[in-house]
Amino acid sequence: MIYILPLHIIFVVTWFAGLFYIVRLFIYHTEAEKKPEPERTILQTQYKIMERRLWYGITWPSAILTYCFGFTLLYSRYGWDIPAWLLIKLSFVFGLTLYHFQNHIIYRRLVKNKITWSSTQLRMWNELATIFLFAIVFIVTLKDTVSFLWGILGLVLLGFMLWGATLIYKRAREKKTKE
Repeated sequence: MIYILPLHIIFVVTWFAGLFYIVRLFIYHTEAEKKPEPERTILQTQYKIMERRLWYGITWPSAILTYCFGFTLLYSRYGWDIPAWLLIKLSFVFGLTLYHFQNHIIYRRLVKNKITWSSTQLRMWNELATIFLFAIVFIVTLKDTVSFLWGILGLVLLGFMLWGATLIYKRAREKKTKE
């Protein structure tokens, strides 16, 4: 049983790494749409290969193993008497799982060459994983209601900062493109 927690943490890390990187690949894939032929086709073909390998080779297996080891930990430590902080954490994990499924929808569309999100929208979307990461780590480490309330305030501020940084980056790219 002592190996369950380290394995859970390892697969959480690899799951997040996959989620962060897959959206970056989506951004590059989407931006390749603006390239002239044959560059567009070459890039998008390569991104599809990279996306498939990352998604099915790392991200999905990591998500599944995170859940397996997480439920094993949950049951072995708490049974059915789950503390409030852990229920809050699990609600964020559920949100992260919805994020994962939405990324799967985006992935399936890109495989079919259906680009429905702009690169700016994907950049904003990518920051949501950061918010989930912060929330989950702070909840697990603090486990305190007062700290949790401060944490929520911090998450809101972090969200606004990430949103602002994404907009500033977009403007800088647009300015550089015009020059």
